[in-house]
Amino acid sequence: MAKEKSISYARFQKQFSDEESCLNYLLKMRWNGEYICPKCGCKEYYFLANRNLYQCKHCRHQQSLTAGTVMHRSHLPLLTWFWAIFLISKDKRGYSAAMLSRELELPYNTAWFLLHRIRKAMSERDSRYQLSGIVELDDTYFGKPSKGAKRGRGTSKTKVVIAVSKTTDGKPLYVKMQVIPNLKGTTIGKFTKTNICEQSTIQTDAYHSYRKPLAQKYFHEYGVFSPDSEMLKWLHILIGNAKAFVGGTFHGLDGKHLQRYLDEFSYRFNRRKSPDGFANLCSAVISSTPLCFAELTL
Repeated sequence: MAKEKSISYARFQKQFSDEESCLNYLLKMRWNGEYICPKCGCKEYYFLANRNLYQCKHCRHQQSLTAGTVMHRSHLPLLTWFWAIFLISKDKRGYSAAMLSRELELPYNTAWFLLHRIRKAMSERDSRYQLSGIVELDDTYFGKPSKGAKRGRGTSKTKVVIAVSKTTDGKPLYVKMQVIPNLKGTTIGKFTKTNICEQSTIQTDAYHSYRKPLAQKYFHEYGVFSPDSEMLKWLHILIGNAKAFVGGTFHGLDGKHLQRYLDEFSYRFNRRKSPDGFANLCSAVISSTPLCFAELTL
């Protein structure tokens, strides 16, 4: 199957000019172009255009095309959602709420909530996959330390564990990042169990918290880290890129939401060679689960 080329601004405007064109695209992507009632299986329906609902002719069950996704119960037009997805997928540097607010002429809080829902879709899509093969693993820190606090692994900064899988010739493939409460062996063990396939080869420095959890179901290679060596090279390049991504685009980032920004960085990196970012992100959005505003403000 030939790869689909990245969608241009002109093509996007021509393909998605109104609500109907957006609905048709979602219908094809989510339900393969044909509505089937989830209650009785009937394929005949009425479309209630004033409410964007599909009503089964047999049992009269009503369902929105966006039900169960992060777009669920959104008051924004689908065309606004599509523009947001398009702009976010086109910009490799990341898109802030202030930028989206200006581009789409939305209130800042609306743009902020919309972006977080799209990041949730990114996170859920990447959570389906595990790293495998040869994997570099280390920890890093984000944010500012408390006054007089320790440095290094005793820092008060937000702790993050990062893992990147590599090809046999040492080039990076996919990355995973997770905010963690501490650097204990049990915490490292939970991360690896969730994110790295068993029997993978994991390369780390000689930190003691890595040894026990990684010795059980993985091939663990470790040594004293030297910044002048090739050891953990790609991992530290990605750490630097992630910090630039977060600090350069999202100034004054609240640590409470750091995980979603790391998920966005990982999602973008993992699809850096994809020919059509819009289609990929649109697919992630319609296959994700809802996010309430209250979940972000608690």
